[in-house]
Amino acid sequence: MKKKVLVTGGAGFLGSHLCERLLSEGDDVICVDNFFTGSKENIAHLMGNPFFEVLRHDVTFPLYIEVDQIYNLACPASPIHYQFDPVQTTKTSVHGAINMLGLAKRTKARILQASTSEVYGDPELHPQPESYWGKVNPIGIRSCYDEGKRCAETLFFDYYRQHKVDIRVARIFNTYGPRMNVCDGRVVSNFVVQALQEKDITLYGDGSQTRSFCYVDDLIEGLVRLMNTENLTGPVNLGSCGEFTMRELAEKVVAIAGSNSGITFEPLPMDDPKQRRPDITLAMEKLAWEPAIALDAGLNKTIEYFKKYLANPESLSGS
Repeated sequence: MKKKVLVTGGAGFLGSHLCERLLSEGDDVICVDNFFTGSKENIAHLMGNPFFEVLRHDVTFPLYIEVDQIYNLACPASPIHYQFDPVQTTKTSVHGAINMLGLAKRTKARILQASTSEVYGDPELHPQPESYWGKVNPIGIRSCYDEGKRCAETLFFDYYRQHKVDIRVARIFNTYGPRMNVCDGRVVSNFVVQALQEKDITLYGDGSQTRSFCYVDDLIEGLVRLMNTENLTGPVNLGSCGEFTMRELAEKVVAIAGSNSGITFEPLPMDDPKQRRPDITLAMEKLAWEPAIALDAGLNKTIEYFKKYLANPESLSGS
């Protein structure tokens, strides 16, 4: 039986890939987005599908539709965008969670929250397991996102305990790939665009801080498996176990892009985590999931996308 699936933030980087995947599996997909960071270009290639529809809607307001599953991805996810209007960012995480959980409660839909590794803050435990509570500054410039996502997790588990809502919580670590916003300020897109434009790569601090990088197709596979696994609320970490310094990433991007870019250094932003890598034992055991695409292979695909985008931004609908 065809499922009716709602994807909030469905025109964003992750959301558009998720909508595409769900349609390929025969689902009836409703994409909800206010297009603050989402893009119509990301989903234009899906518009001709009779089982795909788009609603321009802000999740801070209630939504009254009938659905079987909800993927709640709505929220700016890059520091440039979520710090642009921090109050609205917090509202999107908190009010958005309340409204989507209310919809799930009424329709008896299963609902998945796209949470984040940012709930761990600047971690004192490495790698980070789901049992770690985190070290988060509640009053810093990143707090609108970090604490908004933490509060959303609280709401999900309270709706689960109090109202028996069928929840799933995924903690998403750094993800990259085609359809990343060229101006979003995230490290992979920053480095790739700078390298392709032969500009110096900007590193913050001394470049020794580490991250793990998961290719978008692997991440989407993890989300779909979590949504469709019984008796597993999460939270479940989804991300790559490969850990790289920012300098190592910059050097890889320059080499793969065939660029002559050098490296410049800027001060480290406030509350920027020094280390970030998931413990994915739970995902491996319960979802039989782990990333399959190595960083070099994923960067090759991402760099090819950005080459085409920078040459002709109008040409990449659906790439």
